[in-house]
Amino acid sequence: MKRNNIILTGFMGSGKTSVGVRLSYRLRMPVEDTDKMIERRAGRSVSELFEEEGEACFRERETALLRELLDRKGRCIYSVGGGTPVRPRNQELLKQLGKVVYLRVKPETVYQRLKEDDTRPLLQCPDPLGRIRELMESRKEAYEACADLVLDADDLDVDETMEKIAEEMNKMKILVINGPNINFLGIREKSVYGTQDYEYLVDMIRKKAEETGNEILVFQSNHEGAVIDRIQEAYFDGTEGIVINPGAYTHYSYAIRDALASITVPKVEIHISDITRREPFRKVSVTAPACDKQIYGKGLDGYLQAIDLILNRRAGHK
Repeated sequence: MKRNNIILTGFMGSGKTSVGVRLSYRLRMPVEDTDKMIERRAGRSVSELFEEEGEACFRERETALLRELLDRKGRCIYSVGGGTPVRPRNQELLKQLGKVVYLRVKPETVYQRLKEDDTRPLLQCPDPLGRIRELMESRKEAYEACADLVLDADDLDVDETMEKIAEEMNKMKILVINGPNINFLGIREKSVYGTQDYEYLVDMIRKKAEETGNEILVFQSNHEGAVIDRIQEAYFDGTEGIVINPGAYTHYSYAIRDALASITVPKVEIHISDITRREPFRKVSVTAPACDKQIYGKGLDGYLQAIDLILNRRAGHK
């Protein structure tokens, strides 16, 4: 499951350390620099480790540290080394560790900031600006692959960068899952489900996301396995709340019930019609016990009520 940490990535000189300290005060979270953590444990500087062990061994140390941090309790801001995301395994670990922010800067910005710094082993060469361009280009794809947020930080001061990150971190990621036949809204049993089509529902949820400033994703499938796969994916992708209308699977899919029970985020089961006033089989939900709340009989507005329940819970309301 994705941890509730903030990970600052980017090339050397992108401002990770300064931003991390300011963000720590702003969000009242501790901050750690992974390079400094490695140095303390090894009793040697990064430059010395590069010289004595080589870059490959240093990258192994980074990977081992990231694995260890996954088991840490509590929230933290981590500023990671510029080369950490290059390893595909590290990209996976970073994404699991928390929300990853990539501070993107231009090579010229890095050069101006670091041209007098002789502690950077990768820049000890005849053409440091050329080396910076080469390294940044080679790492660009890796940085972007694991980033939840990309910030162009060249023209931002530390406080501006910090505020943009704090604002982004306050957003909530909610997943709305619709099961079989929900895509047939407006076609299927209009007297029960209404005349508005599925696109109307998706647009309504999109507007809710815009109004609240949160990320609300919508997924629909007529296949049980696809619904289970999407629930499991939510375990890893930072989803903080799930609204689900399992459709007919509500009444017999213990597999979906088990998938929901595996996810500890707030979950609300939603039904457009009043299932308590319909056929006897619809009155039974095997998935509801794995959710925190069940809403039914409110029409499409029930989706908005479910989203509000999750947002209010995050805000500390009952």
